[in-house]
Amino acid sequence: MPYSFSDSGNLLNTYIVVIAIHIGFQMGFCTFVLSNYMKALSADLTEAALVDGAGIWRQYREIIMPLCRPAFAALATLEVIFIYNDYFWPLLFIQSGNRLPITTAINNLQGQFLSNYNLLAAGAVITVIPTLVIYLLLQRQFVAGLTLGSSKG
Repeated sequence: MPYSFSDSGNLLNTYIVVIAIHIGFQMGFCTFVLSNYMKALSADLTEAALVDGAGIWRQYREIIMPLCRPAFAALATLEVIFIYNDYFWPLLFIQSGNRLPITTAINNLQGQFLSNYNLLAAGAVITVIPTLVIYLLLQRQFVAGLTLGSSKG
């Protein structure tokens, strides 16, 4: 019997459906950002590499990709924050509380008639910590990637 992703035979209440939705929705944004960044790179660099005998894949690997490091860092920071802070899709497709991501599971800390705001605040602070760590680690590349095309000269 082949390995299945769920006990019931459908994709509801699994991580696979949420991952597939994020890949589907974020792929267009990532493609748009990276293609615009790569179009802004100087064509003189690739022409010089072509004159020196570099093929298209070598140009891509040794010239284009290293120059795209700030764009990748900015995009990675944005995507991690977007996906980590997503509330709607896990709430829609994951029903059991033990499989919910932390940002959606924090909703379970709130009662129907009474809310313990100290508990909610502590949960919110714990939820924010990974986002802050990612941003602080990639801050220099993030700012460089966002401001690279801001000035002509």
